[in-house]
Amino acid sequence: MSKKPQSKDEALEALDFIVNVLKEHEKDLDKLINELGTVASSLGETGELSSKVEKIEERINGLQNEINSLINYLSTSPREAPAPSTAQKPAAPEAQVPVMHGPPVILRCKQWEDFQTLACQAQTVSFMVKEAEKTFQVDALKGNQIVTYSGEFPKFGSLLKMWLSKQLDVSEQKILEGVLAIG
Repeated sequence: MSKKPQSKDEALEALDFIVNVLKEHEKDLDKLINELGTVASSLGETGELSSKVEKIEERINGLQNEINSLINYLSTSPREAPAPSTAQKPAAPEAQVPVMHGPPVILRCKQWEDFQTLACQAQTVSFMVKEAEKTFQVDALKGNQIVTYSGEFPKFGSLLKMWLSKQLDVSEQKILEGVLAIG
C-alpha cells in the first residue's frame, strides 16, 4: 500500500509541474500578445507614413505640372519686343507699366537672401506665420512674378536691425547688435 500514496504524490507533483508549465506558457503568450499589439500599432504608423508619402507625391506632381505650364508659357511668349522705329518714339518718357500675359510666374526661393533680392520694391507683400512649425512664408507680387519664400524665421537681430534702419533712416551697415559705451 505504500506504493499507492507515492503514486498519488507523483500524480500531484506531475499536476503541479503541468500547472507551472501552463503558467509559464501563459506568461509567454501575454508577452507575445503585447508584442503583437506593438507591431499592430507600428503598422498603423506605417499607414500614416504612406499617406504622407502620397501627399508628397501629389505635391511633386503639382510642382511638375506648374513647371510644365511655366515652360509652355515661356516657350510661347515673345522673346523680345521689337525696337521702335525713329518715327514712333514717344515725345516724353512715360512710366512703363508691366503688361501681364498669362498666369504669373512663381519663383520659390530656398534662400532668404535670394527672396530679398528678387522681391525688392514689390507691388504687394503677404506673409503667414506658422508658429507650430516655427516657420513663416512670404509672398511678393512684382510685375508678372510671384516671389515666395518659406523657411525659418530670420534671426530677431537682423529683423530689428532692418526695422531700426527704416525707422531711423540710418544705413543697416551703421547699426550693430551690442552696446555702445565710452571708456
